[in-house]
Amino acid sequence: MTSWSVAGAVLIALASGAAGAQDLRFAPGEDSRFTWSSHDDFAAAHRLEGQTLTIFGPWRGEDQALAESVLAYFAAATGAQVLYATSENYEQQIVIDTAAGTPPDIAILPQPGLIADLAARGRLVPLGAETEAWLRAGYAGGDAWAALGTSAGPDGTPALYAFPYRVEIKSLVWYVPENFAEAGYAVPRTIEEMRALSDRIVADGGTPWCIGLGSGGATGWPATDWVEDMVLRRAGPAVYDRWVRGEVPFGDPAILAAIEDFGSFARTDAYVAGGAAAVATTDFRDSAAGLFTVPPRCYLHRQASFIPAFFPEGITPGIEADFFAFPPLAEGRFGRPVLGSGTLATITRDGPAARAFIDWLKTPIAHEIWMAQTGFLTPHKGANPAAYANEVLRRQARILMEATTFRFDGSDLMPGRIGAGAFWSGMIDYVGGRDAAEVAADIDAAWDALR
Repeated sequence: MTSWSVAGAVLIALASGAAGAQDLRFAPGEDSRFTWSSHDDFAAAHRLEGQTLTIFGPWRGEDQALAESVLAYFAAATGAQVLYATSENYEQQIVIDTAAGTPPDIAILPQPGLIADLAARGRLVPLGAETEAWLRAGYAGGDAWAALGTSAGPDGTPALYAFPYRVEIKSLVWYVPENFAEAGYAVPRTIEEMRALSDRIVADGGTPWCIGLGSGGATGWPATDWVEDMVLRRAGPAVYDRWVRGEVPFGDPAILAAIEDFGSFARTDAYVAGGAAAVATTDFRDSAAGLFTVPPRCYLHRQASFIPAFFPEGITPGIEADFFAFPPLAEGRFGRPVLGSGTLATITRDGPAARAFIDWLKTPIAHEIWMAQTGFLTPHKGANPAAYANEVLRRQARILMEATTFRFDGSDLMPGRIGAGAFWSGMIDYVGGRDAAEVAADIDAAWDALR
């Protein structure tokens, strides 16, 4: 095996073949929720005894244990040994390892911008036309997923370099059903109804929203999600795509309007718990707690599918807390768009085991094993929805599968100096009182500096 060095990484090895069968979370063939035939067909077509598959990814802690539970089935099906490594600084580490010529076979990354950079440098292997065709047909909204995984190679030719796997929905609004029932409030179906509900809550003496933009060194990113949702609804996916590529400036009227749409909620004192001044200083992990106080500090909280991890102890999603999809504009011109994020698998060192792993991600069972646990959504059409561990995940999956448009988090698609720099800081300036046009001009100047 070619040398593979991941400095400071957490490395685990998964046993292969029958020796590892005892470590499988669900006994093969014994749970009707799973498409065991896809496991068996894959195993018959991919024999990798004596080979090792090295995977480097972002999953740590509980996520690492969940990922390992899926990888164990790949090891058992193929006879290969699987080595999984992760690192706190995985973004920097994969750049170092690929540049040094000591990459893993597979790198799993949540940043399409980083993937595009690695592809342009010739450090990723194209996945091929067959896999691209599979994505377009096998995933709901497959054209968008194929486009997400496509980047320009070192000669400028676009090709599929990344296979999306595991999705998170960001276009969600959380609330407490009991609070809504006591106040007589209904879930809004449009942004206009959501604004009218906010006004009614204020008139009733309450505060509609909890909004927190704090996130340590990443402070500001929750605001970018708000703006991205507004761009998708106001300007549509075609403008969104050009915007994240830098072809439509932040100073464009449609983008400015989306920023101001966000501001109409976040910069209105009566709308936000603690007033507008608290928005930038409240940590996003703490802001949802206001939903659960007595009386409630707020009634609504826009945040991704992962936010229940930060709910107060004893709060069960689907019971004490519920959610609805961030609604469209009343005109409905752009349907039901959904904003999200996720991880993408790339081949950083070609070989039979790496190719087999990409084939593994096409099987329903590679999705269903994680679906049956927690924290996993997929657009895979062949995966059995009954495999989801609970009704909350099934409902979120329906939002994903029924979306007319799915777009990846825009700030993650932009160059780091913009998406994780000028955009984040600009939104903090904006909620602090700066004019939207001034903030947009600063972000556009940062774009210009990159060109």
